[in-house]
Amino acid sequence: MEDPPEQPETNPMTTTLQGDEYLPLSGNPYCDIILAKSHVRPRYQMALPVKLNRIIPPLVIPTVLTYRGKNWEMLYKGTHTVKWLDSGWKAFVDDNDLKAGDACVFELMESCRTKIILRVHILRGDIPSEFLDKVEGTLYINSWAWTKHIQPSNSTS
Repeated sequence: MEDPPEQPETNPMTTTLQGDEYLPLSGNPYCDIILAKSHVRPRYQMALPVKLNRIIPPLVIPTVLTYRGKNWEMLYKGTHTVKWLDSGWKAFVDDNDLKAGDACVFELMESCRTKIILRVHILRGDIPSEFLDKVEGTLYINSWAWTKHIQPSNSTS
């Protein structure tokens, strides 16, 4: 009898890619955000980083988030100091079961005075809870902030 094929070791911190879930970036402007508690339940606040705000007109603009062939409509509120997505963001979070620690890459596919289209890439991540409590700020956390500012506290202090 033959031995069964060896199963690869699984690492609980490894994400498995599924189907068309991960598409290559197109070369358009993008930003990445690791979701904090304020992005998901109960607040559902999503402010877009300055990197995209510099490109998008400072207006209230109908916006579509696309992910895995589905669309979510909302408004981009670009007339305030903090540029954010309106309550339509909540439907996107709930429909995709987003949690603090997941990452979203927002790729700007179209931007004009009358419409914004953002293709979203979702990367599931189970960030240990001891790190989530150390998130600085509530508007957004980008990958630079994760690597530079959210480190375990030094127990010698």
